[in-house]
Amino acid sequence: MRTADIRSRFLDYFAERGHTAVPSAPLPTPDPTLLFVNAGMVPFKPYFTGEAAPLWERATSVQKCVRTLDIEEVGKTTRHGSFFQMNGNFSFGDYFKEEAIAYSWELSTTSQADGGYGLDPDKIWVTVHHSDNESRGIWRKVAGLPDDRIVARGDEDNFWSMGVPGPCGPCSELYYDRGPALGREGGPAVDEDRYMEFWNLVFMQYERGEGPGKSGYPILGELPRRNIDTGMGLERMATLLQGKDNLYEIDETRPILDRAATLAGVRYGADAQADVRLRVVADHVRTALMLLGDGTAPGNEGRGYVLRRILRRAVRSMRQLGYQDPALRELLPVARACMAPSYPEITEAFPRITDQAYGEEDAFRATLKQGTTVLDTAVTKVKSEGGRSLPGAQAFLLHDTYGFPIDLTLEMAAEQGVEVDREGFTALMNQQRERARADARARKSGGAVDTTALRSVLDAHGPTDWRAWETLTTESRVLAVLGAEGAVPVARTGEIVTVVLDRSPFYAESGGQDSDAGVLSGASVEAEVLDVQRPLPGLVAHQVRVTEGELAPGDAVHAAVDPEWRLGARQAHSGTHVLHAALREVLGPTALQAGSYNRPGYLRLDFPWRGGLSATVRSEVEEAANRALRRDLPVGVQWMTLPEAKALGALALFDETYGEKVRVVEIGGAWSRELCGGTHVEHASQVGTVALTSEGSVGAGMRRLEAAVGVEGFAYLARERDLVARIAEQLGAPRAELPEKIAGLLDRLKAADRENARLKQQANTARAAELAGRGVDANGVQVVTATAEGGADEARALAMAVRDRLPAAMPGAVGVGTAAGVVVVALNKAAREAGLNAATLVKQLLGGRGGGSPELAQGGGLAAERLADTLAELPRLIGSR
Repeated sequence: MRTADIRSRFLDYFAERGHTAVPSAPLPTPDPTLLFVNAGMVPFKPYFTGEAAPLWERATSVQKCVRTLDIEEVGKTTRHGSFFQMNGNFSFGDYFKEEAIAYSWELSTTSQADGGYGLDPDKIWVTVHHSDNESRGIWRKVAGLPDDRIVARGDEDNFWSMGVPGPCGPCSELYYDRGPALGREGGPAVDEDRYMEFWNLVFMQYERGEGPGKSGYPILGELPRRNIDTGMGLERMATLLQGKDNLYEIDETRPILDRAATLAGVRYGADAQADVRLRVVADHVRTALMLLGDGTAPGNEGRGYVLRRILRRAVRSMRQLGYQDPALRELLPVARACMAPSYPEITEAFPRITDQAYGEEDAFRATLKQGTTVLDTAVTKVKSEGGRSLPGAQAFLLHDTYGFPIDLTLEMAAEQGVEVDREGFTALMNQQRERARADARARKSGGAVDTTALRSVLDAHGPTDWRAWETLTTESRVLAVLGAEGAVPVARTGEIVTVVLDRSPFYAESGGQDSDAGVLSGASVEAEVLDVQRPLPGLVAHQVRVTEGELAPGDAVHAAVDPEWRLGARQAHSGTHVLHAALREVLGPTALQAGSYNRPGYLRLDFPWRGGLSATVRSEVEEAANRALRRDLPVGVQWMTLPEAKALGALALFDETYGEKVRVVEIGGAWSRELCGGTHVEHASQVGTVALTSEGSVGAGMRRLEAAVGVEGFAYLARERDLVARIAEQLGAPRAELPEKIAGLLDRLKAADRENARLKQQANTARAAELAGRGVDANGVQVVTATAEGGADEARALAMAVRDRLPAAMPGAVGVGTAAGVVVVALNKAAREAGLNAATLVKQLLGGRGGGSPELAQGGGLAAERLADTLAELPRLIGSR
């Protein structure tokens, strides 16, 4: 059975039993504790924690997931994959253990002809928490399982929580016996390779308190509504139904592996080490495809860094297999063919995906070349100093700065007869990982932001009555005033606090749009609104500064958005949509927004693109945007389901989470149609103007456009006009002739520079000839010292010019210094053969500073008053050798 068919059969089974089929959320998640969705329940987390009311009583999904904490194990075991799909069925206060167990058993064991998966019931084992006798009894009743195939396990294996206070409960897991060829007999407690887990049923029935680890925390009591969260590993079920040994050999990964083997000229199964590398390639190429498809771009931080590492590991593995040519061009189309049956949107996005992936591979290949040069230099230095081991710090520098993998460093150093201080490297890596873990712990705990008090407000009063789309003012009541330590009874003049209102007209920062500014005013208070956020789903929190009087819970206030601010915000957000559409009109559909930010008067938009935009293209984009404004395209808003919006062609941002109904903003109908929760103008002409102010790189394969809009856009154009007028006046030329006039001036300046350089070289040559005849003998070595005007470049040029004029048959050394504190030493071939080393001499002159090659070296940091004495030291050093 194809993986795509296993997927659709799961969704159909639960849809027939009253579950709403929920589309997979994008891999990038807005959850601040995660980079990517890493479990099937993540999109439903607000419903399980009580932060939001469930949209359904029963739901089912096949969720895309990425986990990279154990990325080093990918390919080495049969169970680890960085990308996987989790089939899930969920109950929010509806059914519980008996129905969940019955569903899993029925779907697993019903024949394929009757809509099930057809697993042999005699080969299924289950585990339960040692305290969960209820589940044990249900398994006996529903499945008729004997006691010896119902295994009791402890908290580590069969009790679930999110690692923080909140819902928790026992779980029950289903395992399939794959036979004695794959391991020992005795059930999952003995061998989890032979007995493969394929379904986990979580029974959320308790609330846990604070505590570390997977056990030892207090159970505070029963949840008011018991929930079900189950996860069936799609790849694991495919492994079982397709009769494969591991998840790398199923129909969604094996074709990638086979293509990699063909390219590398190796046979899968012939060599254990090569097999690991082939499995890494198959896994990572598929993962990269799905991450790129969901809008993640390679970068140096966060999600982008994870994707970059995955792509580079795939490319590196192909190199280790002996394939030196660009590999992703051969492998990604195979991955697309594997995944498109389940995710047809991959085909539509493929031009954008490949543009980013191929650009990243090209950049990494260049990095490998650069890193190889650095490594070769480091190895040469180690060997020249009589060493046999490359320092761990050098290996870490190659890994961290150049993206040079440690195993490649080990391999290439060994080829040159040098070991690597692996312990030193590992210590530095552990320090880096600990910093990353600390950051992850901070994210998981919410960092410095404590939402406990805010959650109490939400629980007590319900969601904020949010009116930002409808009005600029509301009559509101203060529900809570919060300081750094929690609730405060009153906020006085000058204090900055967080305020929760029962209703609010203020736009909370989201979707790239900055929050509104405005004021709260009441009988005894005036407060300036500084920031507005949604710290919890449904709750709007206002950061305010009390400018006069006192603010306390229960106060009635008039909440008013600054109308000029809101107008500017609407112009900027609509301007962002207009610029996005103009960009796609000029560059094509792959120029898809990857991030944006807008505030009154300003917008920026990031998009994947290789190479900078020419001045002509920038002008075309700006003209297309302003043409839409001149046409006064209508701006409309529609509400519809997400499938309806996608069918209509609306663009969705990948890192946003959408509800059952989505808001579609159109500008000129199909010309610009995006899912958006921001505030907008009624007609495009109200944006005023879009004036591009800059275009540049914000990472490999990612560009950023910035623009001024509205009044600020006109002001920017006015400043540009005034600047051109001043330049025209200074040059005494009409504006239309300025480009030619300036080009002529630049040509003359370049000609003057070339003439100056020629004269300087001529003078340098004459001086070098004169200096070469003034050398002093130091124990058989002709030594010349001199000073040069300028910096290191000038000193090197003079030193080499003098050296080249010394008699070739006689050892010669030249020392040149500058007032800037630079000293250069150059040796001819005869001096090198006599045992002199320029780098050693520089370090002796400068107290250990400096470096370079044996023929030419330099150092700096010398005080100007010590220059003459230092140069005079050179003949003495050489003479005393």
